[in-house]
Amino acid sequence: MIPRYTRKGMGDLWSDENKYRTWLKVEILACESLAGMGKIPEKALKTIKEKAAFSVSRIAEIEEKTKHDVIAFTTNVAEYIGPEARYIHMGLTSSDVLDTSLAVLLREAGKIILRDMDGLLEAIKDRAFEHQNTVMVGRSHGIHAEPITFGLKLAVWYDEMRRNRKRFKNAQESISYGKISGAVGTFANTSPEIEAYVCKKLGLKPAPVSTQIIQRDRCAEYFTALAITGASIEKMAVEIRHLQRTEVLEAEEHFSKGQKGSSAMPHKRNPVGSENLTGLARILRANALAAMENICLWHERDISHSSVERIIAPDSTILMDYMLNRMTGIIRNLMVYPKKMKSNLNLLRGLIFSQQVLLALVEAGASREEAYIVVQENAMKAWRQKKDFKRLIQKDKRITGVLSLKKIEELFDVDYHLKYIPAIFNRVFGARKPRGKK
Repeated sequence: MIPRYTRKGMGDLWSDENKYRTWLKVEILACESLAGMGKIPEKALKTIKEKAAFSVSRIAEIEEKTKHDVIAFTTNVAEYIGPEARYIHMGLTSSDVLDTSLAVLLREAGKIILRDMDGLLEAIKDRAFEHQNTVMVGRSHGIHAEPITFGLKLAVWYDEMRRNRKRFKNAQESISYGKISGAVGTFANTSPEIEAYVCKKLGLKPAPVSTQIIQRDRCAEYFTALAITGASIEKMAVEIRHLQRTEVLEAEEHFSKGQKGSSAMPHKRNPVGSENLTGLARILRANALAAMENICLWHERDISHSSVERIIAPDSTILMDYMLNRMTGIIRNLMVYPKKMKSNLNLLRGLIFSQQVLLALVEAGASREEAYIVVQENAMKAWRQKKDFKRLIQKDKRITGVLSLKKIEELFDVDYHLKYIPAIFNRVFGARKPRGKK
């Protein structure tokens, strides 16, 4: 079920070899704790630590018979250790090992994802400052509204991704809990001291209370944070796709030498990366829903969540790793066309300044209702007859009787709309320091 993308680090993390290595670490730590309490001979602990090993293929072979992965694992480990293996898994239930190990793996996956997020944030920030003053039209409902800058658009993405990082960091904290509390969470055959020892050694916290399992709201928070981040990446991707539309073409994905856009049409330059990310975000959302449905289990625990997590844990973290890195590459190599942005800004022949005319009339004493009607009449005429809005305004005596021609000219100044861009950047990024300085 793991995607083909297995960039070294994240892909290796979810290998069977690493999974069983983590299980073995939990088992040995439990033995160390038991030995410290005098419940396992020190000599036996030494033998366990020296000889403990496993074979992925042998575990699979045993599991064919036992139909139980943890039993297959402990059976194989015992084949390496010998008689002292009787102390392995003593007082533990399978979920003590599985859930504690899953917490370790998700936390480690989270470290990679947080580094990926930092890379994307840096890429967005660099391009935002590069285009802080690159003027383009802002759109609402897909229709031209008022001027913005491309840097401002990127600042919005940056601020959102920063929230995603904070959200995911909190989710990583929520998932970093282990349990060694036995079959129904009562510590009947273990003790809280063993749990505390194992968790501390693994960099986890003991779950304050558990049943046979750690409660799955923790996992749901983690996978939901991934899904929200994926949705933000999708948001960026969809915007890039819109900006690359032939009729717009204000920005486009880098088209490398030798790249092909269509098997039929040699001229095509498609936003394939952004389309890919748009689709993958759907998988993250579906996996988050599956994680939420894992919260409700029968009594102390059933096994319905297990099959789900075997899929969504590697799939979602590997996908997130891939998506963050791919979007980082798209942002860094994005081709931006300021001239086309300026051209598109003028498509409506000045209609984007209609609010300034409206406000000026109100400030001059007209009622808002009357001013709106007058401005809208001229705006609709400009729409239908494809005429210059400013010239229509300058010829309307209802307006020129209130506003001077000089004042009207001032109302069509693009810079008026952009005067607070530096202040917004300061709120989002703070005072930016040159590269290389701390």
